[in-house]
Amino acid sequence: MPAASQIRALIVDDQSSIRQILANSMAEIGFVNVAQRKDGKEALQYLAQNPTHLVISDFNMPEMDGLQLLKAVRANAATQKVAFIILTSEASKDLVQEAIKSGVNNFLAKPYTVAKLREVLEKVFGPIK
Repeated sequence: MPAASQIRALIVDDQSSIRQILANSMAEIGFVNVAQRKDGKEALQYLAQNPTHLVISDFNMPEMDGLQLLKAVRANAATQKVAFIILTSEASKDLVQEAIKSGVNNFLAKPYTVAKLREVLEKVFGPIK
């Protein structure tokens, strides 16, 4: 049972308001180590320098979308075991299948509640204290 305060997380979304709302929701659960980046390229740079347990990434972003980021994370030996959750308001069947094939750990549909966020995180990490 991991402590939320011990899990290092990265939120990736091109909308700063979404990043901040998600960071606040994670803080309510007990997360204290939460970084934010605005796109997949910035996320990869961050991950190269900072050991991270969890990435929560929006699907629709300019430059590098969440699926491209997922594939890049899984292709890198240093990051391939990082838990990855895709945040989306449009979970088409094709996206879901491609993300599963690419190694996504779970999905979080927008809009979400803190309870739903905790549920998704606990499916990935087990009970979080």
